[in-house]
Amino acid sequence: MHDPDHNPEIMTPRLKCDVELELSGPNVESLNKWAADALRRLAERLELGDFEDRFTDATDRTGKKVGTIYVDYSDEVTL
Repeated sequence: MHDPDHNPEIMTPRLKCDVELELSGPNVESLNKWAADALRRLAERLELGDFEDRFTDATDRTGKKVGTIYVDYSDEVTL
């Protein structure tokens, strides 16, 4: 029998994602472009589901490490 006063627990997926980049270069314009390129690459990988719960190196087009991305998937109980 359905109880209208009973709220079943619902699991809501959650994602925590932190990105840290550290770049050096000839000028601010270059740094901005390189950072934007790295963020686009990370966004594409995230959308494809390439990350697991952990820290992963962020790299530039040449494979050089330019920072890290931390991804943490979890579920939260909502009433």
